[in-house]
Amino acid sequence: MIRNVAVIALPEVAVFELGVMCELFGYDRTADGLPGYDFALCSADGAPVRTHAGFDVSVHADLSRTDEADLVAVVPYGTGDESPEVRAALRRAHERGAWVMSVCTGAFALGAAGLLDGRRCTTHWRHTAELSRRYPAAQVDPGVLYVQDGRILTSAGTAASIDAGLHLIRQEQGSAVANMIARRMVVPPHRDGGQAQYIETPIPTAGCETLQPVLNHVLATLDHLHTVDTMAELAHMAPRTFARRFRDETGATPHDWLTGQRLLLARHLLEDSDLGVDSIAERAGFGSAQTLRHHFAQRLSTTPQAYRGTFKSQPV
Repeated sequence: MIRNVAVIALPEVAVFELGVMCELFGYDRTADGLPGYDFALCSADGAPVRTHAGFDVSVHADLSRTDEADLVAVVPYGTGDESPEVRAALRRAHERGAWVMSVCTGAFALGAAGLLDGRRCTTHWRHTAELSRRYPAAQVDPGVLYVQDGRILTSAGTAASIDAGLHLIRQEQGSAVANMIARRMVVPPHRDGGQAQYIETPIPTAGCETLQPVLNHVLATLDHLHTVDTMAELAHMAPRTFARRFRDETGATPHDWLTGQRLLLARHLLEDSDLGVDSIAERAGFGSAQTLRHHFAQRLSTTPQAYRGTFKSQPV
């Protein structure tokens, strides 16, 4: 369970991404019944850090603070400025089983520490080629919002840090907590990590309809049978045209998007209802408990029963 968070700020730290981490983990929401975090902003020597915008940020501690944190995160910085002490702190955190997270070009610090070798990872799409060049043993995916590989979490640039942070909170503390924090931040509660970072969609011509009405209908009827053909019929499109337009608008295939939405509903029902796994599988559109268990194992590396045991009794 994440209770103690240390964020490492290096020279030329990016202000937006630093603010995201502070908003996710450094803001006290215990009055709303949400969990509190022991949050600290750290620098290599405990001294203030100059941001990329030209002003200084005071910090709470030096790198010794990372040795007690459940989550150690690195936000974007002037790549190449990480010190041997930073690399060692990241390696120690990983070796003792803490979560280690990078936001945007913070992935370069993880690469310098050797934590990306043999792992899937990502960073901002403008820097993925350079990350691959510097750390050829890393398996860099340039087209996703975030990647979790074991207890290493890397995210793409800017707003993707919100998605990665909420994903981590959802993993550790359940959908209800993540959704409430998202609501407080006025952001979508969930974007799947496999969604595209950068979707080249032409500006629609006047009167051009989007697929949102179809998505709304599917979300309201997840217990019904939905296929590319049935959704394409709702959109009055040929299936191939629909699938192409769907990926252009959402960054995901219809099947991946539908499975993700059904899993979100199943997780919500496991947390907030007393329904049995068979009933939840039917309501979420999986049809059978066996299929639900398959997708939980594939995407969440757990079972519905274990997920319920972890999150159902937690107060929100």
